[in-house]
Amino acid sequence: MSAFASSRWTPRVLGGLLSLMSFAASPAAAQDVLDTLQFQGFVTQGLVVTDRNNFFGSSSSGGGSLQFTEVGVNASIRPRERLLISAQVLGRRAGSDGRDARPKLDHGVVDYQIFNSQRRSVGVQAGRFKNPFGFYNQTRDMSFTRPSILLPQSIYFDRTRSLGLASDGLTVYGEERIASGTVRAQVGVGRPQTNEDLENALRLDEQPGSLDGRTSVIGQLLYEHDGGRFLAAFSAARVRARFDSGSSGPGDADFRFQPWILSLQYNEENWSLTSEFALRESSLQGLDFEPANFDITGESWYVQYSRRFLTDWQWLLRYDVLYLDRNDRRGRDFEADGLGPSHSRFARDLTFGLQWRLHPQIMVAGEYHHVDGTGWLPGRDNPDPGDTSRRWNMFLLQTSLRF
Repeated sequence: MSAFASSRWTPRVLGGLLSLMSFAASPAAAQDVLDTLQFQGFVTQGLVVTDRNNFFGSSSSGGGSLQFTEVGVNASIRPRERLLISAQVLGRRAGSDGRDARPKLDHGVVDYQIFNSQRRSVGVQAGRFKNPFGFYNQTRDMSFTRPSILLPQSIYFDRTRSLGLASDGLTVYGEERIASGTVRAQVGVGRPQTNEDLENALRLDEQPGSLDGRTSVIGQLLYEHDGGRFLAAFSAARVRARFDSGSSGPGDADFRFQPWILSLQYNEENWSLTSEFALRESSLQGLDFEPANFDITGESWYVQYSRRFLTDWQWLLRYDVLYLDRNDRRGRDFEADGLGPSHSRFARDLTFGLQWRLHPQIMVAGEYHHVDGTGWLPGRDNPDPGDTSRRWNMFLLQTSLRF
């Protein structure tokens, strides 16, 4: 199913690869290859405090939650001019019982550049590749590449993070440099990750059976104008998974997820304005109990303004809107059917954030959220939706180190 095991990319494996290349090449050539070897890493620790509801642990009691930790190590090597091998191992804890903190292969690819000229380049990646959607998904794991501690949850869900993060398969990419800017395209075919977070969101975590990804397709077309002053991207995917319940379960089911995302950004020297809009078609069909089946279209969007000042500081203001079902925006039909509180079907989030890069390798950030709705609350931190509050506030503090 997977081109790589979840946590098998270790220094020992990389060392074996280097030994093989050293054996096959002359000592001088082997040394040249070793000169391209790079290691990098990062450590992030966060504090989450909420007045109601829980996010990334028991954040609403006991002074908040420290169960928000990210540790990553990545390596890359270039055996040939057009061949790059890179991988990252990530340990990430975001609430729950800490099992997510075990190191896993975040991405691991063999990247071969088929063609390259001053005007055009084409390449292919095989392995576990980062899914190309929106502006931030391919770099979302490292805090230094995020505009805020939390990305807009209407587009970049943390409650079902595994589904959108990466796929195991093959992706082809290309870049065309034209007079007015650059056009980039990427199309991937592979199997998505379907971890416990997706099973929990689909309410399948307590059912006997397993949820496994099926062959899916994702792609993105991006245009960059005037050296990055203006960016526009369109992302789309058709993601499939299959729930096999066995004879004692609720029946086999097919899950389908098809997002369409339009992304726009305008940049000046000291400020940036970003907005993304998404429609998300999703369905789960085949379970024996009808309330668990669904076929809906969600809608989400955000507008974000960020301002850089005093060289090392940045502040951010964002309004983020999520509707899980655009035909039932306030969730009234959902609640009338006895499926849960209406506020679990939407979320409107006003965010203010501040970042300080006190050193090129050290960043401190703070963030405040005022939220109406619980549409993106993690289910594992809030097992009973009926106990959640519609309106709530959240404060986050985070320190990050890269090396």
